Amino acid sequence: MAEKTIKLATFAWEGIDKRGAKVKGESQAASANLVKNELRKQGIVPRRVQKKATRRRGGAINSADIAIFSRQLSTMLSSGVPLVQAFDIIGRGHRKSSMQDMVLGIKADIEAGTSLTEALGKHPLQFDPLVRNLVKAGEQAGILDTLLNKIATYKEKTESLKKKIKKALFTLPRSLQWRLS
Repeated sequence: MAEKTIKLATFAWEGIDKRGAKVKGESQAASANLVKNELRKQGIVPRRVQKKATRRRGGAINSADIAIFSRQLSTMLSSGVPLVQAFDIIGRGHRKSSMQDMVLGIKADIEAGTSLTEALGKHPLQFDPLVRNLVKAGEQAGILDTLLNKIATYKEKTESLKKKIKKALFTLPRSLQWRLS
């Protein structure tokens, strides 16, 4: 007889602990009822237990995504939108789940008291040292929106140049292509 595998899902929950304080977290279980039972065993009265949505398909984060993100964040900050709220809007509005996860993760780090520079440092593949140092300078000088705008322009120009180089390489005559490799 074959063993039946149980699929676990991730549930976000909120409740009240023994001292009357609000608590929240995530748990993996086969059902919401199992999460509620486990919380009660821990002395937490569950108020809300909700299955987290399954991840949508999304590609890898590229330089163009970072350029768009930088431009959006710059625009929101220059419009007076608070940093955490700007991250929330950008994160929830992005089409790529990988980008959503990263932006909302940075938002959570900032809410926990981490500086924007340190939060970006947790994503070194997406935010190179130049970007992190410019953000640090912007934070310290109070001109974060201006420097984010410059970062977006830099990333856009870099992407445009990469495309031009690729196009030029593909249009070279075959006799010249072998000499370049």
